Amino acid sequence: MVMGPTHAMSGAAVGLAAAAVLPTGWGGPSSLAETFAWAGVCAGSALLPDLDHPQSTVARSFGVVSQMASECINAVSAAFHGLTGTRRDGTRSDGHRTLTHTLLFAVVLGVVVSMLVATFGKPAIVGTLFVTLGLAIRGLAGDWSKKQGWLAVTLAAALLSVIAWQAFPAETGSVSLGVAVALGCITHCIGDGITREGIPFLAPLVTVNGKRWWEFTLPSLLRIHANGPFEKIVLLPALTAATVVLAVLTVPGFEAVADAAAVR
Repeated sequence: MVMGPTHAMSGAAVGLAAAAVLPTGWGGPSSLAETFAWAGVCAGSALLPDLDHPQSTVARSFGVVSQMASECINAVSAAFHGLTGTRRDGTRSDGHRTLTHTLLFAVVLGVVVSMLVATFGKPAIVGTLFVTLGLAIRGLAGDWSKKQGWLAVTLAAALLSVIAWQAFPAETGSVSLGVAVALGCITHCIGDGITREGIPFLAPLVTVNGKRWWEFTLPSLLRIHANGPFEKIVLLPALTAATVVLAVLTVPGFEAVADAAAVR
């Protein structure tokens, strides 16, 4: 799989880019504070699909709680594959890169988050922020978060979620958070889709050659080795630079200051 930092950074970059063009009525952020919190949710959600792998780094983000959740997600994903697959899909005892790596999962999860926030308000917003920002910390902090352990990640996520929840207006928070979560999951799928393994992005909605769980992959020359030299030397630094540039451009008045400096 693509490394956690790459997933998280791609989620942050996509979140900032989408925030600049997505209307508020369609789930886009409505303020500077919400934009950065929204990008953080996208970054964390871009790691969320890998909770279907009990051995993944993100499965240990919140200690035994996330580990147990990962075991359950893995089992449910394997069962879902068995229920929806055809004979040509075969059987699987491992649910990694099945249900959580599909467009269906991203959309349904986004709708569920929106419904929870619309029903329960701020508690649901804080809960969503806690989970997604915790995953973002786990991904973006890389080795630091691994060395400090799940407790440091949990405490940092709790602090950030309490601060960030104020950025989401009650009247638009439900749609905004749901879109951010779905977008992050889709970003994760795109990242895994460029690796050699591929992902069943359209399963089980589209059947190809009698298989519902066929895996989308790029032509062999365009695929990358997960955790390989290209990802480490080119992809991750490029995503980091893009995220920094987008973050700077998001700040109000930056363009005017840059234009004035250019004139001088």
